[in-house]
Amino acid sequence: MIVNYVDQHRDCFGVEPICKALQVAPSSYYAAKRREAEPSPRAMRDAAMMQVLMVLWVANRKVYGAHKLWKAAVRAGHDIGRDQTARLMRELGIEGVSRRRKKVFTTRQDPDATRAPDLVDRNFTADHPDALWVTDLTYVPTRSGMAYVCFIVDAFSRRIVGWRCASNMRTDMVLDALEMARRSRGGRRLIGLVTHSDAGSQFTSVRFTERLDEIGARPSIGTVADSYDNALAETTNGLYKTECVYGPDATSWDGVDELELATLSWVHWFNEQRLHSHCNDTPPAELEAAFYTAQQTAPTGVGNQ
Repeated sequence: MIVNYVDQHRDCFGVEPICKALQVAPSSYYAAKRREAEPSPRAMRDAAMMQVLMVLWVANRKVYGAHKLWKAAVRAGHDIGRDQTARLMRELGIEGVSRRRKKVFTTRQDPDATRAPDLVDRNFTADHPDALWVTDLTYVPTRSGMAYVCFIVDAFSRRIVGWRCASNMRTDMVLDALEMARRSRGGRRLIGLVTHSDAGSQFTSVRFTERLDEIGARPSIGTVADSYDNALAETTNGLYKTECVYGPDATSWDGVDELELATLSWVHWFNEQRLHSHCNDTPPAELEAAFYTAQQTAPTGVGNQ
């Protein structure tokens, strides 16, 4: 109050006469002004942490909200709380992305195809990699026409093990995604693997079913147009749309080639950097690495059944 009064009248009367009339030492006034000019320790800490948060937010495709950005900052070794993260994000004017809710069905059923049984029954969990993969198709509008994307996701780690972009939904594209998935696992036969999908014609085709048998996998088929029967794959598609296709820096796509490059970048980030709540806020690659490390250090016959 006194400092403000002096500031309002100092041009007319001078600092010393005003302070004398108010019985305040001029040195007290000048000390108060220095404190105003110098940021507080909290303000200095906030300024430094705001730079950290901005770097992390940009590095993670500008999609993280307060919770994930807080987790990323803690993983990077910074002492910060979730509420502080949220407050500093508001001051920075940044926020996370929100999932789109619109659902468009890309499933085209072949009524004459023989369908495998549903071996999953909506239980999208696994206790080790390559026990359960889920797959689905989604679409992306481009200036050159509709593009289609197929992802194959490992249920244990949520890692995208295979994917393919194409201008059509023919069986070849899902076979290409399957081959990428097989090679990403060393090209070996995957005995005991269950590969779950909806009842789209690509996944009920003889070619796809035979290829699964060749690599040692069993098909599992849910129902048509029921997102709960393939919820994990639907979730991955939703994240792809939110974080890549319609992400903060996304524009309209020229065609499949441009979309494919963007998808490649997103999949790498998704597997290697993105924090997943299912993985205890670690990336899928880190969760799998920890699993295999534990297998190597476990006593003989333990945890490797």
